[in-house]
Amino acid sequence: MDLGSINPVLLLASLMVAATPILIAALGELVVERAGVLNLGVEGMMITGAICGFAAAVGTGSPVLGFIAAAAGGAGLSLLFAFLTQFALANQVASGLALTLFGLGMSALLGQGYQGIKPPPTDKLDIPLLADIPALGPILFNHDIMVYFGLALCAAVWAMLKYSRAGLILRAVGENHDAAHALGYKVVRVRVLAIMFGGACAGLGGAYISLIRVPQWTEGMTAGAGWIALALVVFASWKAGRVLLGAWLFGGVTVLQLNLQAAGSALPVEYLSMSPYLITILVLVIMSADKSRAPASLGRIFRASQ
Repeated sequence: MDLGSINPVLLLASLMVAATPILIAALGELVVERAGVLNLGVEGMMITGAICGFAAAVGTGSPVLGFIAAAAGGAGLSLLFAFLTQFALANQVASGLALTLFGLGMSALLGQGYQGIKPPPTDKLDIPLLADIPALGPILFNHDIMVYFGLALCAAVWAMLKYSRAGLILRAVGENHDAAHALGYKVVRVRVLAIMFGGACAGLGGAYISLIRVPQWTEGMTAGAGWIALALVVFASWKAGRVLLGAWLFGGVTVLQLNLQAAGSALPVEYLSMSPYLITILVLVIMSADKSRAPASLGRIFRASQ
């Protein structure tokens, strides 16, 4: 195995790209769960966003419109989950799993005519001067706009939850929806908006995969990224900063195993391919000892008559 062929600068730069889709999707799910809703349909919303964004970008020639369509597609699909859980009062776990299955099937149907087509390229932001800094420039300052959007979104979610009135209301609804309702907060409205935000973020994460990371459409191309995003929320103990660290960890392991394959590692390819998921499970087991807890009302059905 030729480890000398692995460029650490390119490895770290690729880490940023690999982490972006799961970071954006996980931040959306973080907001949903802090509102007391458990949406297991992230995978379905991501793959829906992937095909909606891909189709819109190919049809219009604009990646920007593709990402807008992806966010709309993910948010639109999340409304189905919102209706089932917040109005029909269906079980959240079952509804989320159904949403994933529905999203996977619908995306396969919609994507039949897009096999083998290349989307319009998304330009990188070559930041003057900063991009020319040795080592640090290629790692931090030579990426597409969605990488920086993911970092900005992480900071915005952290600040919103910690300092804003909207974040206080969201956390109150997630901790005790009955008390929040008694104080006059619109619990269902808050949760529906959170669900739509989570759906839009999942759609953006899926579109990043189909438009930038793997610029093509392939059925089932999210390949479990939505489940990893769900796991990251638990790993992060429902904190935005830890979501970023978790996304970088998973992205780093993913990129490293690809580089080890290219370097001719003696380990079977199958072991290397499963390593990101095994390490994610290991980290979750370790983090289960954390005293931090989930929002108290997570997964519980709210009935206004209570």
